[in-house]
Amino acid sequence: MNPKRKQRLIIVLGIVAGVSAAATFMGVALQENINLYFSPTDVAAGKAPLNKRIRVGGLVVAGSLKRGEQLDVTFDVTDSVESLTVQYDGILPDLFREGQGIIANGKLIESGVVVADEVLAKHDEEYMPPEVQDSLDKAKAQGKYSADL
Repeated sequence: MNPKRKQRLIIVLGIVAGVSAAATFMGVALQENINLYFSPTDVAAGKAPLNKRIRVGGLVVAGSLKRGEQLDVTFDVTDSVESLTVQYDGILPDLFREGQGIIANGKLIESGVVVADEVLAKHDEEYMPPEVQDSLDKAKAQGKYSADL
């Protein structure tokens, strides 16, 4: 193999190795930052991973809001089939109220409780987060929907 061909081979192998390393780093970064949505029914069925960042959503159950020390808040979220407890330490959005659709971003812990670091509330009377609307539509289709939350 002449020196010119050997130099080209080394350059091509270096480029392939660099692209492979970049693709690996991107894959790892995307895997760590993925934020999947789960309904309370999915969480009860064991589909949600423990100690990984997830989003859960549904309607806030009437009478479930409990305020603790300082900014600690606990409330239940339902998709009208199953309910799930959410713990949050922070200021709730101004539009947060019982019976309203919300999305909570956080981690599911072993006790089946979501420890949220962010709570998002709908922005007007007509809006419902698409994931929450899909969960409620599934419950209605299965005949398990209850409008009395």
